[in-house]
This record gives sequence, C-alpha cells and structure tokens, in this order.
Amino acid sequence: MRPILMKGHERPLTFLKYNRDGDLLFSCAKDHNPTVWFADNGERLGTYRGHNGAVWCCDVSRDSTRLITGSADQTAKLWNVQTGQQLFTFNFDSPARSVDFSVGDKLAVITTDPFMELTSALHVKRIARDISDQTAESLLVLKGPQGRINRAVWGPLNRTIISGGEDSTIRIWDSETGKLLKESDKETGHKKTITSLVKSADGSHFLSGSLDKSAKLWDMRTLTLIKTYVTERPVNAVAMSPLLDHVVIGGGQDASAVTTTDHRAGKFEAKFFDKILQEEIGGVKGHFGPINALAFNPDGKSFSSGGEDGYVRLHHFDPDYFNIKI
Repeated sequence: MRPILMKGHERPLTFLKYNRDGDLLFSCAKDHNPTVWFADNGERLGTYRGHNGAVWCCDVSRDSTRLITGSADQTAKLWNVQTGQQLFTFNFDSPARSVDFSVGDKLAVITTDPFMELTSALHVKRIARDISDQTAESLLVLKGPQGRINRAVWGPLNRTIISGGEDSTIRIWDSETGKLLKESDKETGHKKTITSLVKSADGSHFLSGSLDKSAKLWDMRTLTLIKTYVTERPVNAVAMSPLLDHVVIGGGQDASAVTTTDHRAGKFEAKFFDKILQEEIGGVKGHFGPINALAFNPDGKSFSSGGEDGYVRLHHFDPDYFNIKI
C-alpha cells in the first residue's frame, strides 16, 4: 500500500472530508485555504480563497455543489464547489470551530468558541437552496457547556444535535427546542477533551476520540456506551470504515513536544482496531507529526490522513486488507 503524498498546505492539517460519491476530498488547514483534491490520484483541483484565519472544519452537501467552512477569522462561509466562488458569509463574534450539514442540506449547525466573555455556542442556520434567499439569522442558538465545543453533528432525522468538547461530556440536544436531552455518563464517558466525533454510515452509532488516549463507540439515540478502544497516545482524529468493522484512530503527543522525540516514539501512525473485538489489527506509519485528521472514502477502499506536518496522505488499500482475519 503506497501512500500518495499530497502537498498543498503550508501549515498543519485540521480536517478532511470526502464527498458522498467519494471522488473528491476536501482538506482544511491552518493556512486559510481549504483545498479540494481528486480522491483517486491525489491531484489538486483547486483552493477556496477568502478566509483570513485558520480553517477548522468543512462539510460538503450531498450533491457536491456546496461547501461550508468554519474558520478562526470568526466566519463560516458557503462556497460553490465547482467554481470556488464565495456564496455567503456567516459572521460570528468568535471563531467558528465546527460545521455540519443536516440530512437534506437544508440546515447547518455551526459551533463557535468561547471568546472574551462569550461562552461557546451551537448555531443552527437555515441553508437556502437559492443563494439569493440566504439569510444570516440563526433558527436556534444553544449556549451552555463550559469550554470549547470541538465538534457537533446532526443526529437521526435531524431531530437531535450531538456535541462534544473540552468538558469531556457528550451531549444530545433537541434541534427544535434546544433542550438538553442526554449527557454522557461521568463514569463511562471520556475523562479529557473530546477532539472528534464521527457518525457511522447508517447513522445508528458514532465514534468519539479524546485526549484521554481512548476512542469510544456510542449508540446515537440512547447514548449508551458500546465499545472503548484504548491507545497509548492522545487521540486527535477517528474514522470508521463504511465497509468493514474497522475503526481508525490517529493522534500523537502535543505538537510542542514533537521535536524532542523520535518519529516512531512519537506514535504518529494511524492505528486500525477491530470494531467489535476492540483489538488492534495494524497501523499505517508515515507522518512526521501528530495526525490531526482522518477520513474514510465512502466506498471503504481507501482512507486519508492529515498531519501536523502539512501533508495529506492518501492510502488505497491492498487486496489483502479486505481479508484480514483476527
């Protein structure tokens, strides 16, 4: 399995996202320019210029026409995927950390960081089909949790929003009323900052990664803990195979401590776990810094990782991968 090295960013990667067809890969980094690549050969298609701070997150609509990005410049922007044209800007009073389109792409949830006296918040925006009808007003603003909310995603049928962040608690909110429905249990839940949340392909469960060196699999509706995957490094990114029962975990120690250790000792590999048995099946090495982003192609035949080193590595699996037996 030879990785394709994609160099298009000058700063650390923050997020990776495939479109639904799996032919495009979108990457966000701290260098202000989200980039789109061909997902099969790693050729760069173009960049989306207009942000003027680190871009933390992105999401792409189901039909691959719209891209939404959230940035440290205190805006979230809507883009035309094909032309790279800026369509609309949502302005906030603090950095936009996470963005997620709802099923059907009519809504988006955007999370903003705590800043000065402001607490972190979740903003639900209506996304107009015709961009000339687009407004900046929020349908709902949820405030509450202490510390930063690192990730918020839509639950089944867009009835709920699931959030996780610095206070290490996963919360499920009602997306109509803004009521808090469920919180993860202090005993079974994460002990440190939650860095990532990713949904399964069928939307029945989701995976969370945390700096407490573990990833946990949860039921989407009941917030029951199903599995825990323990590693020996802080987890920055998680992904789930849509094809096989595999979970990928990426991370590494803090970027500030990287120079003091050997790149093997730094544990900068993507680790594969068996989803059911919770056992490690293998690892993919290569990055010269912590892995900040992971994404699986929707066909399950390739995955990509983005690191603190500014590279995106695209891995197409060998045939043997599909026959791994434990």
